[in-house]
Amino acid sequence: MTKFSLKPSFWALMLVTGLGISLSLSSSHALARASSLDSGEAIFEVLASEIALQRGEAGLAYGTYLELARQLDDPRLAQRAMEIAITAGAPDLALQAAQTWDSLAGPKNTKPKEVLITLLILNQRWSDAVNPAISLLNQQTPAQRENTLLQLQALLSKATDESEALRAFYDIVSTLKPEPKDPGLLYTYAMSAEKSGHIDAMEKILREILRKNPNDVNSLNALGYSLADRNQKLPEAFKLISKAHQLSPKDGFILDSLGWVNFRMGKNALALEQLQQAFNMKPEADIAAHIGEVLWVMNRPIEAEDMWRKGQQLDANNPTLKETLKRLKPDWSVADTTLKGSWDGRFAVKVTGLTEGRNQGGSGGFTLTQDALTDVLEIRNPVGGSIAKITIKPGEAILERDGQLTTAIDADTLIQNALGLPLPARGLSDWLRGQTRPGSNASVERNAKGQVSKITQDGWTLNYNWGNSQQLEKLTMTRSSNIGSIDIRLVFDTPNE
Repeated sequence: MTKFSLKPSFWALMLVTGLGISLSLSSSHALARASSLDSGEAIFEVLASEIALQRGEAGLAYGTYLELARQLDDPRLAQRAMEIAITAGAPDLALQAAQTWDSLAGPKNTKPKEVLITLLILNQRWSDAVNPAISLLNQQTPAQRENTLLQLQALLSKATDESEALRAFYDIVSTLKPEPKDPGLLYTYAMSAEKSGHIDAMEKILREILRKNPNDVNSLNALGYSLADRNQKLPEAFKLISKAHQLSPKDGFILDSLGWVNFRMGKNALALEQLQQAFNMKPEADIAAHIGEVLWVMNRPIEAEDMWRKGQQLDANNPTLKETLKRLKPDWSVADTTLKGSWDGRFAVKVTGLTEGRNQGGSGGFTLTQDALTDVLEIRNPVGGSIAKITIKPGEAILERDGQLTTAIDADTLIQNALGLPLPARGLSDWLRGQTRPGSNASVERNAKGQVSKITQDGWTLNYNWGNSQQLEKLTMTRSSNIGSIDIRLVFDTPNE
């Protein structure tokens, strides 16, 4: 098996240091001397904004600076708005200001683009970061370009959806001529090519790395596993993986690759032994998927299912495990084409606060409809009156309430801020089907009938009650947060009809 992983870098976790950015949060005195602020009215508004900020009214200060930036075409005012949003912990607003700053600064000023790329990535909008990143890299010297790519590589460790991040990384790097020279960057580029479906490019990059460094363990294992997984050039795959195993005999991922290539070569008993050793060294969903498949082929289905259960408890969203179950255990999978559904029922929310006085709760009705990639959640009060309507699309959530529209990137945050209810909307249609939400790690447990009995994902623990007709009758959702313990109970009148 080839495993792509990056250890998180502390600096990669800092909001404004992802691309070597250093911002000053006390630049208002310089702004007051700017030529675009010569009018008394503009200076007054800047000073009033700074006073509002000192009084804790960050929203007012942010709005004034951003509006002034647009009126006066002054990028420094947009930069100040962004700094205020960052300090206030408002990433959505910071991103909005950064986009304005970049548009006003002009193409020759690279600093706003560096900030914009970082904020896009930290908001998990990797695909949106591709074009600005390419534009930035094309303006840089080879040395600067290599450094920027290393910074982007470090930010991959922050991705909640590794596949999306790697595809974006490939789209960025594949435009560059010449290619990066750093071996670590080239390896990441190769893995991103595989994730993007460009297998020939991946193989070419890995062979180039091995031409320069024949003992590069990661590249030996990655190339060998890729060949074995595609059932191609098995003698070469075995030779590559065996060499990697000799160089790193205690690496569980390499031992998994060795077991997998032996399985491809028909050596089932040896493969099972090696894969089980690998799982004991490194319990991972990928390895569990492989063990289960070998057991399945050896006509040991009960043991295979037991291993797949363990894999789903480790990471139900693991691509290798999901693909394996889709082929061999389709009744555990939900068809990709199932993108329509409707659920109607009632909810009750109880928040047990850190102190007795902070306890709160609420109840009402809901209707959730799904059509392709769009979910629409309607929330009603206990007597049936409309409270809000939330439309959830990839990368955007829109809340409609009292004739007003509010947008945000994250649906859960939008509901919490607007309604004061910690209702999970993101991925709810997946959970109601008894499947995990794509894009983040999840654990799944199944009952004796093979039905999903418990899902743990995004901090939530979901417990399922299924009726005799295989329809979901009740769902209990719990989590702990900084406001206390949250308990949500959903009872269905018409589940997925």
